[in-house]
Amino acid sequence: MTNNDIIKKLRIALDLKELDMTEIFELSGYEIKKQELAAIFRKEGHKNYKECSDQLLSHFLDGYIIYKRGIKE
Repeated sequence: MTNNDIIKKLRIALDLKELDMTEIFELSGYEIKKQELAAIFRKEGHKNYKECSDQLLSHFLDGYIIYKRGIKE
């Protein structure tokens, strides 16, 4: 299972929309563009497909923690 598969499954399981996803990335300190986000969800082999790196997945997971729990004080 690739990082792209993981982030796709999390998006579906957590019922996240594009706006939620960009907000989550921003909470982790990573500003993601709409095109970059769309490229992650494309099928492998598509000309605009982008592999989701470990660092990008880490940003998403860190941002999701803040999204759900709030900023740690």
